[in-house]
Amino acid sequence: MKKRYTIIMAALTSMAVLAGCGKAENGQTNASKPNQELVYATVKDINDMNPHLYPGSMPAQGKVYESLVENTPEGIKPLLAESWDISADGTIYTFHLREGVTFHDGEPFNAEAVKQNIDAVQHNAAKHTWIKLSAKIVNTRVIDESTFELTLSEPYYPALLELSMTRPYVFLSPKDFMNGETKDGVSGYNGTGPYRLTEHKTDQYAVFEANDNYWNGAPPIHKITAKVLPTGETTFLALQKGEVNFVFTDDRGTDSIDAEAMDRLAESGDYQVVRSEPMNTKMIVANSGKADSPVHDKAVREAIWHAIDRETIARQIFSGKETPADTLFSSNVNYADIGLQPRAYDLQAAEGLLEKGGWTHASGEIRMKDGRALTMKLYYDAASLSQKTQAELIQNTVQGIGMQLELIGEDSSSIANRRATGDYDLLFNQTWGLAYDPQSTVSAFTSETAYYHATKGIARAEQLISQIEEVMVTTDEERRKSLYKDILTKVHEEAVFIPLTNGNLTVVAPSTLQGITFKQTQFELPFVSMHFK
Repeated sequence: MKKRYTIIMAALTSMAVLAGCGKAENGQTNASKPNQELVYATVKDINDMNPHLYPGSMPAQGKVYESLVENTPEGIKPLLAESWDISADGTIYTFHLREGVTFHDGEPFNAEAVKQNIDAVQHNAAKHTWIKLSAKIVNTRVIDESTFELTLSEPYYPALLELSMTRPYVFLSPKDFMNGETKDGVSGYNGTGPYRLTEHKTDQYAVFEANDNYWNGAPPIHKITAKVLPTGETTFLALQKGEVNFVFTDDRGTDSIDAEAMDRLAESGDYQVVRSEPMNTKMIVANSGKADSPVHDKAVREAIWHAIDRETIARQIFSGKETPADTLFSSNVNYADIGLQPRAYDLQAAEGLLEKGGWTHASGEIRMKDGRALTMKLYYDAASLSQKTQAELIQNTVQGIGMQLELIGEDSSSIANRRATGDYDLLFNQTWGLAYDPQSTVSAFTSETAYYHATKGIARAEQLISQIEEVMVTTDEERRKSLYKDILTKVHEEAVFIPLTNGNLTVVAPSTLQGITFKQTQFELPFVSMHFK
């Protein structure tokens, strides 16, 4: 135990020292300069901004593109559609579009543009299997200039929720299409959103300028620059020197600087730190479908769950800014308050599970079963200081019960690819957040580009898939509740999604910046509401 705490404190001290070394000599920053301009640090380039594909930065795409409807704390609200009607059988959606809207290149936003965009997404269906709406759309039709009709094969209750997402059902000027499609690339990035992409130097920076013709009025912040910087000390130094004046939790759930560095900036008076309510659950995903790995064994997955000290992670690594998570979804998520039994931090229970499961060892050695060692690889985002520190803590703890973890840091794209191909034992991940939970995260259990490999090796996997398919189409609310209870109970009992903490979004911004709020998604920020005093 003492050794484990030593590792934690060493890691935290290291991070604090790195942060402290970055203080500018004069201690001054330009953070509070009210120039209506934000420069934010990001560890990755904005990449390809094609909104119908997935390499692009979601916070960047959220500034440029818009959807028909918006997900808010009060429910689905109009955005590019002013209103909509749903047929009595739940299969036909008729959208009445906002008039007078134009794309950044001056092209009109109308029903024909909506049809062309949605058709382009549907023509690349293999890319969008994670979003079940893509499998339900059977027809698109232009009724008139400002009326568009979408027909589904069957009722699908999350349809409007999925149409509100950052991508792929958002709108690009048809002039940017290549040969009438977007699946093989686009020639420009003209959306209808409050900001236009005006300059981009790959792996250096991207500039977004206010859209003066925005249908809801030009935003007060007239220029936003995304500057590519490594996380940690480099970003902290840049904040102190005023080279950047804004950082936020990125679309991988990673902060650019640690909690202690945030506190130091807030104490300077030049910056403020604003945190959202819990948005998601950070977790370790266990690949039950990897038959030659120890994680195929339920007893091993349960033992790992019992061997993780969530209280220490929340208190020491996240400085109390996040809370321990006992289940895949917190109880405030729809359909998730079902009284699942938590698995406490209990090393004796972990060892008991391993012994009962046939994983035995001599004192101080790695456990074995049928000639196979209890060794696994745990992948983490190399740009995330907190994931690395958690991984080291867990590695040290499980070693004491005869389990060996090899820690491998990779970039987020590589980890996402491993998740999609099943080439992993364990990896850090997170649920998709308030706007997506539980429906989209649960749908992803069946998607080969998402969590299919995590769930395919569990008992009654076929029944789980069948229940997920039914829960998305049933119109009986009581049946839906019952199905979600069964689904969430199954994956909890099988221990394939091992919860760590409930995460939130954190913004570090100049103290003079006002209007900092959050959306119902962890992948975007509403820059349009921000302004300086």
